[in-house]
Amino acid sequence: MSIIPFDDRDGVIWYNGELIDWRDANFHVLSHALHYGSCVFEGQRAYGGKIFKLHEHSERLIKSGEILGMDIPYTADELDAAADEVVAANNLVDAYVRPVAWRGSEMMGVATKGSKVHVAIAAWEWPSYFGEEAKKKGLRLEIAKWRRPAPDTAPTASKAAGLYMIASLCKDASTENGFDDALMLDYRGQVAEATGANIFFLKDGKLHTPTPDCFLDGITRRTAIDLATKRGIEVIERAIMPEEMADFEQAFITGTAAEITPLSQIADYTFEVGEVCMNMVRDYDDLVNGRQT
Repeated sequence: MSIIPFDDRDGVIWYNGELIDWRDANFHVLSHALHYGSCVFEGQRAYGGKIFKLHEHSERLIKSGEILGMDIPYTADELDAAADEVVAANNLVDAYVRPVAWRGSEMMGVATKGSKVHVAIAAWEWPSYFGEEAKKKGLRLEIAKWRRPAPDTAPTASKAAGLYMIASLCKDASTENGFDDALMLDYRGQVAEATGANIFFLKDGKLHTPTPDCFLDGITRRTAIDLATKRGIEVIERAIMPEEMADFEQAFITGTAAEITPLSQIADYTFEVGEVCMNMVRDYDDLVNGRQT
């Protein structure tokens, strides 16, 4: 299957306040973001032409920028309107939406003073990240080599591009080793998250999920907690050690790209793709497609 490169597509991208041709949405090779990681982003999905929890994503982009000392030059309402405009202008119904903010090329060096903050929003058709079949069979994960850093060593509360460098390393290694993804531990050796998604485990009718104190408390994660609560399932946020996975019955990951996807294996630990997982998958699908409030 041929892959269409992301720099050579038809369509438009919202760039610093206006829609421009997709192929013209470029920046200079000496941009601060490229050299020093001064970049934040969001991942959103549109279902039936409507972006799910759009305003929460826009607010988080602004907050991520604040954590990195970047003043995003648009309000959340303005970012909402821009994202909607991009989806409509590209005639998209079900789509992935990527807002990104970065420091430009005015300054070159570690210091950021004087650098302009740019913002762009792109949208394109993108099916389920792991494929629909994975929601039936469950994903296989290995335990990653790299760990999530401590909150006093990196801006872990921000959706900062630089924090995903180790995620890419872990993701690539997992696929080379025959797995779908990787489970990342944190700096203490506790269960943290997958490379781009939060994680939940089922035991004795209760869901257990790591406390997000050094990684993102995802918007889909919070949505999953709400859905589980509506079903009367208790959700416990706590520190989880890897060896506890031997006693968990079911497991799933959550994220805008991953949506809710069950797991069948993490390293030597296996899980049933059972009723609770499948109910969560269906409930989330109903919610994002407007069949449930």
